[in-house]
Amino acid sequence: MADLADVEDALLQVVTSALYPEGSDSASTIGVDCRLYRGWPVPNALNADLNAGIVNVTVFPSEVAGTALAHLPIEYRRESEVAGLAVTVAQGAAIFSGVPRETDCAGILVDDRSYVHRPEAGETAASVAAQLAQLIRVDRVVHLAGASLSVPGARRFVARVVADQVSYREIRRQQQAFIVACWCPSPGLRDATAQAIDLAVARQHFMALGDGSSARVRYQNTAQYDQAQNALLYRRDLTYLVEYPTVMRVREPSMLFADLRIGAAELLS
Repeated sequence: MADLADVEDALLQVVTSALYPEGSDSASTIGVDCRLYRGWPVPNALNADLNAGIVNVTVFPSEVAGTALAHLPIEYRRESEVAGLAVTVAQGAAIFSGVPRETDCAGILVDDRSYVHRPEAGETAASVAAQLAQLIRVDRVVHLAGASLSVPGARRFVARVVADQVSYREIRRQQQAFIVACWCPSPGLRDATAQAIDLAVARQHFMALGDGSSARVRYQNTAQYDQAQNALLYRRDLTYLVEYPTVMRVREPSMLFADLRIGAAELLS
């Protein structure tokens, strides 16, 4: 779920893209080196950077307490996840491929009986086939060759792979003010830094957070400080209101086979 750290990271990514659109190995858009990080600067380190002409930009939450908002009335939704393991059936044989994950599940349906295996860490497509073959051998003859297996005489032979899916639901929504502070060695650099960042944030009506949810960003105010006790410190704070959700996620297994028998009729899905 998203918390203050996730929002700070998202804002910091926007700041980084504004000042280093070509990456940190290239020059910044304001022409000097910039140090970008979360939290409050250490005074000695900040003074050393300012003396060296280095701009610092920090991101941190405002001291003003956040506000709880009404969460969105939505039911559980599902995020689509693709299995790392795959299987195809050709000429009566199930052929496994890919890299199995612990959240995958592989199964073979032989006539009216199913055999299922969930891979463990470090397994391969061949080991998954071997595990399934071992289960089937309790009842039937199995031919195993590497990552391929077949069951002679099977009237129905189906192989499937599924992945656990993640369902999520918003359980809370909150609003918090965050400050992007520009600590600069000159008025010109302060203005250039703040303008570049504010323009970039203004374009971000929504920011993607690390947990997959989104945060709404709105401008609140700007404050400027020219500290008389430090002739090299020119600071401007950009304050943004960020609305973001707390999301609960649940990992759920997927169905491999739904084999129903109703009287003489058989339904397979």
